[in-house]
Amino acid sequence: MEGVTGVYEPVQHHWFHCQNPVDCRSSWIPFSREDSLRLEETHKHGETSGEEEVEVVVATEGRRFDVRLKERRCFAVYWEQPPLEVRRCSWFHKGDKDISYTPYPEDTSLVLEEAYMMAVKLNDWMKKKIQFPTGETVVLHSPTLMTQQPTIPLKDCISLPSEQSQPRMVKRGLEGIRVELPEGEPDQVDHLVFMVHGIGPTCDIQLRGVVQCVNDFRGASLSLLSSHFKQSQDGTHMGRVEFLPVDWHRVLHGDATGVDDDIQRITLPSISRLRQFSNSTVLDLFFYNSPTYCQTIIDTVASEINRLHQVFLQRHPQFTGAVSLAGHSLGSLILFDLLTNQERRNTDEEGGLCSETFFKDLGIPLGPRKKIMYLLKRWRGQQESRTGTSHPVPGIPGIAGMYPQVQEHPTLLSGTPSTSPVDYKYFDVGIGQVSIVYPQLAFQPQAFFALGSPIGMFLTVRGLKRIDPKYSLPTCKSFYNIYHPFDPVAYRIEPMVVFPELDLPPILIPHHKGRKRMHLELKDSLKRVSSDLLLSISTVRGVWQTLTMLPVNTLPPVAGVGTTAALPPQESEGGRPVCSGAPNGTVSPTEMRNISVGMLNGGRRFDYVLQEKPLESFNEYLFAIQSHLCYWDSEDTVLLLLREIYEGKGILL
Repeated sequence: MEGVTGVYEPVQHHWFHCQNPVDCRSSWIPFSREDSLRLEETHKHGETSGEEEVEVVVATEGRRFDVRLKERRCFAVYWEQPPLEVRRCSWFHKGDKDISYTPYPEDTSLVLEEAYMMAVKLNDWMKKKIQFPTGETVVLHSPTLMTQQPTIPLKDCISLPSEQSQPRMVKRGLEGIRVELPEGEPDQVDHLVFMVHGIGPTCDIQLRGVVQCVNDFRGASLSLLSSHFKQSQDGTHMGRVEFLPVDWHRVLHGDATGVDDDIQRITLPSISRLRQFSNSTVLDLFFYNSPTYCQTIIDTVASEINRLHQVFLQRHPQFTGAVSLAGHSLGSLILFDLLTNQERRNTDEEGGLCSETFFKDLGIPLGPRKKIMYLLKRWRGQQESRTGTSHPVPGIPGIAGMYPQVQEHPTLLSGTPSTSPVDYKYFDVGIGQVSIVYPQLAFQPQAFFALGSPIGMFLTVRGLKRIDPKYSLPTCKSFYNIYHPFDPVAYRIEPMVVFPELDLPPILIPHHKGRKRMHLELKDSLKRVSSDLLLSISTVRGVWQTLTMLPVNTLPPVAGVGTTAALPPQESEGGRPVCSGAPNGTVSPTEMRNISVGMLNGGRRFDYVLQEKPLESFNEYLFAIQSHLCYWDSEDTVLLLLREIYEGKGILL
């Protein structure tokens, strides 16, 4: 045996977690360098201090997960999911048909590392074999060539029979496996956004849940912050935006309500798959229009948002940013109804004694509490009818329409349907909305983003003709209605505020790469060429008619009855505004952003439309469903949210 000829360097460990325990081939995901370093330092500190047996918890993944080092388990903080297995990894193996390398168990890696150390120090590489009690045999041919012989499959990985005849490649450390490490997240959180899903347990075309979809949304946000806000990040103490999912479907369809069992008993046995899909998705719309289950949904959303907000503040005690809300599909309607019924902060004694929170603190159950609030509402309405004055009751949704000259705050509702007179005073059953008690949020949101939202349609079906331009959400400053042009569920809202004669197109959301998509630019160019050609033909025709007409004496037109010559330049009949230079009330692109559309978004525009992709433009119907589910992975949508959020902090692109 030769003397020591090699210099041994200890292997660098990296921490991984198992995302899917069923399939061990491609489910091991590395932690970011920052998280792995934090885990390694904590682990080594426990070894040197003799505190290995003491359970130590390390926060990872933006403090959304806690790793318990002794258990080697990773637990989600904000939502429920099975714990993930965690490994301190240094040795890896991969078969010919495997996509990525799989880390060995820690005890196996320790044995392999000791054998490698001896081989380096003694320069002994004569097919050094390490055989384990489980049957695996690893052969060290050289410092760079190591294989696992096809004997018995690994105890934690199921190999196919065809793979048992092929040796597996073995690698030491991360250098040889070319793994892509995820980017670390800034510890500082500038803004918090709660995202509420729509109907059904899945949110996108891949049938993923709200947690996975929000994870992708958050990942796109981190990537865009690095690429589009690089200068701001370098020049200021800029952190990140945290997005947290709000899941209400699980509670509604859980054992607590028992609604799934009730529906199953009356479901027909035919076309079972279609009926099961309908029961778990489409029926959510009917549940929201039921007083019983609407109360469950609203309470679940509000309580979950408040719970997540409290947990977040506990884990981020230095957080000083604002909070916003985002809802997809039915989730946006839920948030809109919830925000519409929030109370403006009232500090006087009467407000505290008459609020819904006061009766709740007294221990009065939900049923009697709803009746008390309803009686207070009726009593206040009778008093206002007698005296002709308006004094809002704390805890009761704002008063609208009946006494606009004395109301203290602008209200959502104005005008009445032509079918029958409707009492809009309390935004309840009078316009189709179920009568429930709306809980209060623990904070005042900065902005509300509606994605693929049916809010406009529901308000119209409830009997609302027009939104008062002076109305704004009681506790939320900004509102954005974002939709895909082919989304069959989405509806506009701006036309409910502006006059019908004003043809106001939505604001086109810029592409995240900085320009309009190529096929849209080509379409606009063709339209301009066609318009110029028609204008040229019209001009030539007009010149020819002028040359061929006989000269006649003409007089200037006289303004008379039925003409608009006496009206101001910016007004038409009835005093309604029409943009100058725009026939039939159409608006040019330069004028669009200067038009007032009420106070829902502080006087700014709030209908925003995404640009369809080139493939989508070939067939609108083919991509209709996909268009309704596209927002979760839409970088254009993410960038719009980031722009609006950071614009409020004085940070621009």
